[in-house]
Amino acid sequence: MRIGLVCPYPLTVPGGVQAHVTELATSLRLCGHQVSVLAPTGRTVSVPYNGSVARLAFGPRSLARVRRWLGDHDFDVLHLHEPVAPSLSMLALMVADGPIVATFHASTARSRTLLAVQGVLRPLLEKITVRVAVSELARRAQADHVGGDAMEIPNGVARSFYAEALPLPGYPRAGGTIGFVGRFDEPRKGMPILLKAVRLLEPDFPDLRVLVVGHGDDDQLRRTCGRVIALGHVDDSLKARALRSVDVLCAPNTGAESFGVVLAEAMSAGTPIVASDLDAFRRVLDDGRAGLLVPPGDPVALAAGLTAVLTGPRLRSTLAAAGRLRVQAFDWPVVAGQVLRAYQTATSSSLGRVGRG
Repeated sequence: MRIGLVCPYPLTVPGGVQAHVTELATSLRLCGHQVSVLAPTGRTVSVPYNGSVARLAFGPRSLARVRRWLGDHDFDVLHLHEPVAPSLSMLALMVADGPIVATFHASTARSRTLLAVQGVLRPLLEKITVRVAVSELARRAQADHVGGDAMEIPNGVARSFYAEALPLPGYPRAGGTIGFVGRFDEPRKGMPILLKAVRLLEPDFPDLRVLVVGHGDDDQLRRTCGRVIALGHVDDSLKARALRSVDVLCAPNTGAESFGVVLAEAMSAGTPIVASDLDAFRRVLDDGRAGLLVPPGDPVALAAGLTAVLTGPRLRSTLAAAGRLRVQAFDWPVVAGQVLRAYQTATSSSLGRVGRG
């Protein structure tokens, strides 16, 4: 099958959608399919979106690039990600005809902007043959904003890649290590909550360290908390090794999460998890059976949860085993198979191949 994937955000900028598109492309190629990926390059516009900053590409040049890409390929199916974001996916939806699959990733609460343009978007979205959402929350969000329903296919994870990674030199270390993965300069990722919890833990854990992977001001973070070991933005191999090195992964996010890829990565690595009790995280962690859930925004509760895991070898073992079992549902071969079935539904429901309208 010849498949066109469109990502609305630059692949050079870390993010859940970008990782999903890249890893899906790899999985589909391993299945023997021909895959071409289109994503913004060069100059983009930064727009606040879903508690983060999205880098988008729109305008005549981007439209011309989309037209050329579609014209250069004879796709059996076109797979757009985040088609309501004003970027390449929306442009491709504007000009393409034929079998189109669209995946909705965001779980944004009711947005006045999206509701205001609902009437304009709805006729455009009617061109989509099959809608997909990465979670129940994302499915609900797209239904609220643009109407219609979607089948649920979760984000994927390269399970064996994380399971087989080697710990970093010197890890695991005495005194305990808490892991954090994410853009720690974004308030919704909860780093301030974690740092408050760490201060509460200091009397009982004098040698405790926090191993941080992700974007942000590393120097400022170290000045804020001397227990931080900041690795910065690293490649997937080093991230996997970091997850294999810590005693517990902490995900103290405060909201606006539709899935929780880092939770799936930690479960693959066999790392116990303490996470905020968000709807998305609860679903990934099987209602708390595969990870300890604590009230979001509560450093006292977070400290208590981290203490329970750091001091409880039996609890760590139980959570790690449950996580390994749970994450099998998110393994890329499983997820890619579900995506391929969505493609087959789209191609059987739409005459011909992908073309330019």
